[in-house]
Amino acid sequence: MAFDGLMVGISGVRGRVGEAFTPEVACQFAAAFGAFSLRRSSSKAIVLGRDSRVSGPMFHHAVVAALQSVGARIIDIGMAPTPTVQLAVEHHHAAGGLAITASHNPVEWNALKFIGSSGLFLDAAEGAEMRQYLESGTPRAAWDALGEVVPDTSAVERHIAAVLALPFVEVEKIKARRLIVALDCCHGAGVVIMPRILEQLGCDVRSINLEPHGRFHRPPEPVAENLGELEALVRATGADVGFATDPDVDRLAVVSEKGKAIGEDWTLALATQVVLARTPGPVVTNLSTSRVLDDVAGRYGSRVIRAPVGEVNVATRMRTERAVVGGEGNGGVILPDLHLGRDAPLAAALILQLLEETGGTLSAVVASYPRYEIVKDKLDRPEASLDSVYDALRAAFPDADVDTQDGLRLSWPDRWVHVRPSGTEPIVRVIAEGPTEADARDLVRRCRMPLDALVR
Repeated sequence: MAFDGLMVGISGVRGRVGEAFTPEVACQFAAAFGAFSLRRSSSKAIVLGRDSRVSGPMFHHAVVAALQSVGARIIDIGMAPTPTVQLAVEHHHAAGGLAITASHNPVEWNALKFIGSSGLFLDAAEGAEMRQYLESGTPRAAWDALGEVVPDTSAVERHIAAVLALPFVEVEKIKARRLIVALDCCHGAGVVIMPRILEQLGCDVRSINLEPHGRFHRPPEPVAENLGELEALVRATGADVGFATDPDVDRLAVVSEKGKAIGEDWTLALATQVVLARTPGPVVTNLSTSRVLDDVAGRYGSRVIRAPVGEVNVATRMRTERAVVGGEGNGGVILPDLHLGRDAPLAAALILQLLEETGGTLSAVVASYPRYEIVKDKLDRPEASLDSVYDALRAAFPDADVDTQDGLRLSWPDRWVHVRPSGTEPIVRVIAEGPTEADARDLVRRCRMPLDALVR
């Protein structure tokens, strides 16, 4: 079955609202996911949550009807972070979960994220099996077997309690620091959890963009170039740290006490320091994450294992490797002691713990590690295969270590470059890191040459 214009990934589907992504499309995918999930589980429960996007209530109604039509018992947690949905799936021993969110995509997008009974997103094989229902037809329930809707208003509080109960988070010691935290939720679902968990950690919270209306007044991805307001807030309030979340609250970006965004790769690195200081062990991340994570792991005699980009790829590899911590360099931290999902409230608590332990500033912690510069570029995805581009790049860099798990990653002892098609947008990403920005930009420039030629 063709769905023109949709981005169909291994664990979700997304598109522009009113174009490729419509209530009819959402119904088809939600019903297929519901039937797939119920067939694999003794439970009939499906957890449902959404972010704050303007189109969220519309898709919520559509998805509820679709899940009811296959006989699912819908546990509705309302507006909530994606990691809260994942935790609720585990809490209710549900057959699965659906998060209505386009994550970091612009306001005109929306999406469905499919969560399995384990609380992890569907992997490639599960996603393919689920989509077979779209091809062969989704079995529907009779009139007397339609699903019911049951509200769950405690999911966010359970999420907060689970984070604060972690042995890595010393709540009373953090409270004693009385940290000033600047917060930017970008009008997303972070509004329902971030102020509350920070206040329970004794922080003096200075917030902007807390109205959860989903009309993002800036690009919602929490990358440094989008965080000017938060940087100004940190400087104006004398905050110890600034936190920014994406709309579905699985990614956290950090601003130092100097009012400078330090780069989203540092979120995982700083959280990892807290974990490894107590529990050394393997760390898993994706192929596009900064080498600073290797430096952090090296201090504690731990090794970094790299997986393809995508939360489910990292999470499943963490489970296989028995990793003690992991995540992605986009601000996503995964702690198995909590759950195998990226979690911004968790990341915030771990960074506050780090500030408590060091007794100093965030800038001082960052300065204690080698500094790298990372450059992220993107261009429209060509219709043609990228294989010729990969071949050209391997020939152009014969001295590089090669990783082909996800596109092409070329690496050297002090730098690397990763070229891959995005799974969430119709683009190709080119990400490079080196000792200086000039080094990283040169790698990006040289890798774009065969890509630009292919696009032309």
